[in-house]
Amino acid sequence: MAPEGSSSAFIIEGGHRLRGEITVSGSKNATLGAMAAALLVREECILDNVPRIGDVEHMAQVLRSLGAAVEWAGSHALRINADGLHSSSPPTELVGNLRGSFLVMGALLGRLGEASCPPPGGDVIGQRPIDVHLAGFAALGARVSRDGEKFVVQADSLRGADVFADYPSVLGTQNLMLAAVMAEGRTRIVNAAAEPEVQGLADMLQLMGARISGAGSHTIEITGGERLRGATYKIIPDRLEAGTYAIAAAITRGEVEVQAACPEHLLSLTHKLREAGVHVETDADRIWVQGVAGMNSLMIQALPYPGLATDLQALVAVLLTQAQGVSYIHERVFDNRLLYAGELQKMGADILTTGTTTGIIHGPTPLIGTRVQALDVRAGAALILAGLAAKGRTEVTDIYHVDRGYERIDDKLRSLGAVIERA
Repeated sequence: MAPEGSSSAFIIEGGHRLRGEITVSGSKNATLGAMAAALLVREECILDNVPRIGDVEHMAQVLRSLGAAVEWAGSHALRINADGLHSSSPPTELVGNLRGSFLVMGALLGRLGEASCPPPGGDVIGQRPIDVHLAGFAALGARVSRDGEKFVVQADSLRGADVFADYPSVLGTQNLMLAAVMAEGRTRIVNAAAEPEVQGLADMLQLMGARISGAGSHTIEITGGERLRGATYKIIPDRLEAGTYAIAAAITRGEVEVQAACPEHLLSLTHKLREAGVHVETDADRIWVQGVAGMNSLMIQALPYPGLATDLQALVAVLLTQAQGVSYIHERVFDNRLLYAGELQKMGADILTTGTTTGIIHGPTPLIGTRVQALDVRAGAALILAGLAAKGRTEVTDIYHVDRGYERIDDKLRSLGAVIERA
């Protein structure tokens, strides 16, 4: 359901090449992990470079429901004080709308010795098994049970342990890190997620006094039991936003410099863009993209990091509608992430899905503006990119999904020459 008073649609006039410079906001997913980490201590935590987006506001509501004070301390700074924490169970109606809110489980278990929460919600892009979270909590000594729709974890004390994750889940790894820093002894998480957002959480926890090594690899070691303290932490750049604008430049045959980015986090995408024939240059914190006519078709797979991010899969698919020949998409992370294909077909895309995880795209096909629906954050962004490349007028509805993950995407695109308005 769209937030009351929010805009309902983007109206886009296609056919305009994007040119100029654009600055990336802080990472949505890294921010949610850092906000959960602030629950571990009584002291104040300050988060800088926080994006002003729907998911951050929603996570702030979750933290407030537990007794934490959360307020903006500047245009992109959050002040969080969890000294008055009084609950170990966030309301179902809050948690059910945001996948990242499940991260409070690890923090509350570590801080209070108990937590209860319904399964994580959010976008309808496939199953999100939480076995990694629950099995990890149990390995650390927690009792795991079910009370109606909520999972309950309780522990008189947590102890370090070797934990093998059946799947390198980002949220699962982060949740286990949040609990393990409060456990006595050493914890080793094997088959951990290696995404930059996991590394970001480790960096914040280390600033808070935790002893962590190996974050960014598939084996993370944590020596728990250290006294943690409040900290000031700067959120890393949003690699998914950076990737979105890089693809936008390519699909409009424009020329865009994406600033305040981290190219090292996007090697899989920049490799594929170059394979398609797009001109890409990078340095320490900048990605320069120039689109070309006659792009090459690709075979892409959405995989855990450092593979191509599942959150960029839909956007690359839109780009491939303009490539020469047949392209193939394989989704290896979520089992329902190709729902956007039906919306692209309305615009004239020749895209066939076989099952729920494989897509075949014939190109190039001219895209024609029409009315389409944003089904989730990244699918909505993909449809905006399709509208930029399409002939005529495109209306993208249900844009509250997009506002959950992108800060002022319309303003930023207009700064590059896009013709896009809210309705």
